[in-house]
Amino acid sequence: MQKNTITNCKVCRRVGQKTFLKGEKCFSPACPFIRRPYAPGLKRKRRSRSFSEFAKELKEKQKLRNYYGLGERQFRNHVKFVLQKRGQGGDATLFLLKELENRLDNVVFRLGFAKSRREAKQMVSHGYFLVNKKPVNISSFATKKGLVISFKENKKEKIIFKNLAPYLKSYQQPKWLDLDKEKMEGNITGEPTAEDVNNIDISSIFEFYSR
Repeated sequence: MQKNTITNCKVCRRVGQKTFLKGEKCFSPACPFIRRPYAPGLKRKRRSRSFSEFAKELKEKQKLRNYYGLGERQFRNHVKFVLQKRGQGGDATLFLLKELENRLDNVVFRLGFAKSRREAKQMVSHGYFLVNKKPVNISSFATKKGLVISFKENKKEKIIFKNLAPYLKSYQQPKWLDLDKEKMEGNITGEPTAEDVNNIDISSIFEFYSR
């Protein structure tokens, strides 16, 4: 897994949008993006400059890549795969979002089993989960409708579970997922939609990688 050496909150400030890399902190008034909603190293009142088309495309790419916590190679592979399928018809934008949303680490995060995608990725790689009762420890594992995500019984004794049940009581998962909060088990009942990711121009990302 590629190591991210940039402070999480600086990533959000750099791309100009919250990417929710710090879990609960991102929803609190302590979020640095709320207090300093400008790029690191810039003064609040500095005159804004115009950006080239390439710079705008790069910024949109960085937004989505950091939103899902992916390394450049991982993200590029997802986009290239979708671009190759473009000629087969269908909405390429929606297809890319499905590719990213259906990753096992993202589904774990969306179900509320982890408070950030980074935490979800770590839990998956440490073998916390079963997919249809079979162990899976690959973060990029492609899930699909009908699969059931559950915890391994021996992992339920870990410290992380002490605060998970209270957290899940008030948690609302996306419409395409069904969550059994008592069993701590999630069922994929539908497909992600464009509503699951807002304020990102996917077409600019395709243009960036088509150069």
